[in-house]
Amino acid sequence: MTSDSTQKFSLFALTAMVVGSMVGAGIFNLPGRFGAATGPFGAMIAWAIAGTGMFMLARVFQALAEKKPDIDSGVFAYAKAGFGNYMGFLSAFGYWLGSCLGNVFYWVLIGSTLGRFFPAVFGDGSSATAIIVSLIGIWAFHFMILRGVEQAAFINTIVTIAKIVPILVFILMLIFSFHYGQFAENFFGGAGMPEKSLVAQVRDTMLITVFVFLGIEGASVYSRFAKERADVGTATILGFVGVTGLMVAVTLLPYAAMPQSAIAAMQQPSMASVLEAVVGHWGAVFISIGVLVSVLGAYLAWSLICAEVLFAAAKSEDMPRLFAAQNGNRVPANALWLTNIVVSLFVISTYWSRDAFNFMLDMTSVTALLPYLLVAGYGVLLARSGEGYEETANERGRDQIFSWIAVIYTIIMFIAAGLKYVLLVAVLFVPGTILYVWARREQKVQMFTSVELIVLAVTVIAGMIGAYGLLSGTITP
Repeated sequence: MTSDSTQKFSLFALTAMVVGSMVGAGIFNLPGRFGAATGPFGAMIAWAIAGTGMFMLARVFQALAEKKPDIDSGVFAYAKAGFGNYMGFLSAFGYWLGSCLGNVFYWVLIGSTLGRFFPAVFGDGSSATAIIVSLIGIWAFHFMILRGVEQAAFINTIVTIAKIVPILVFILMLIFSFHYGQFAENFFGGAGMPEKSLVAQVRDTMLITVFVFLGIEGASVYSRFAKERADVGTATILGFVGVTGLMVAVTLLPYAAMPQSAIAAMQQPSMASVLEAVVGHWGAVFISIGVLVSVLGAYLAWSLICAEVLFAAAKSEDMPRLFAAQNGNRVPANALWLTNIVVSLFVISTYWSRDAFNFMLDMTSVTALLPYLLVAGYGVLLARSGEGYEETANERGRDQIFSWIAVIYTIIMFIAAGLKYVLLVAVLFVPGTILYVWARREQKVQMFTSVELIVLAVTVIAGMIGAYGLLSGTITP
């Protein structure tokens, strides 16, 4: 993809990478997902919790970038440094797997968006035609990337505009049509919505907040290319603050435009449905075009991130060295091949899903939680040990508090996700461990420590329970 001899990334480029990674598909679906779960009051609480938790995690990334500048392979390298080789592998594999599932979600969203105009053909994005179109798109992008298309700055510029302009137009139109009475009526939960406690309302929104914050680590993934190591943490904070403002506005403003029950019933991407209800059909067309261009651009970016994760893990001997190979265009070709084969298989599997759209969104969120938890945990260990704090001892206590809050937040997210998704992730982790065994055999080193064997046993048992649940119908995707 990029060699060490290429130009280093500036603070602006790193910040743009964070914003570009975070503003993908999730933000276009926030109104409907939140509308189905809660009213404005619950949404505010959910964003307060998610914003605090993810801000703490962003501060952990910032601290680690400053205190451990020698660790430059991305998210999984922190897990390896703090918790050993197998946990580092699970972090890398989980992050890669979550990125693959996120790419599947992009194709389901594309199908769903096209289904707005051609419902008999594309349906909800998981019809046979939608799957065939998705597979064609996956492999068209695959061969373009192999030719080095990621170097085309023009494509990234167009995609960034396509992301931000529709969102800003949406926000402005809803500000102009703001109805206080409607907002007040929806505030604690609108009429016609099922009765449920405030705790349940907030819980039902938490996974979507994890999904839309994915990409907060975008600068860390490419930290080895930063001009200044300190820029990695700064870019993470700047990107986080800007994108959070956009997401909160996109979530809350629709409550002032129509009843919550109407928002909850809207077809995805719900941002298009809301704008259509406010300004007419052109609003849906405008947002839908923005969604398609934005999602295709985000897919390009995340395909590269997927390959970079495998490539970096292979370079640090946490994955088989097969995935460290690059072609003549400096693209990690083998990593890209495995990524797109897995994405294709998941896309095909959506045909049997009852709600492919939300299922892929939630699975993506849960797979990201383990890498985030391990990063936060490493932040705690580092602050407690004092390593890297020799000249800034006064920052140790603050960073330890930030890290503990991030740990608690990610654990709460696991609980909010529910056992179903945790077990399904374990089902995927078990065969993934083959790659770890493969890499360890190549290096002729010990496979597992005694503690790692316990972790492996827990993973296998959880995976077996999840597999049984799928086969028996107890767990349905």
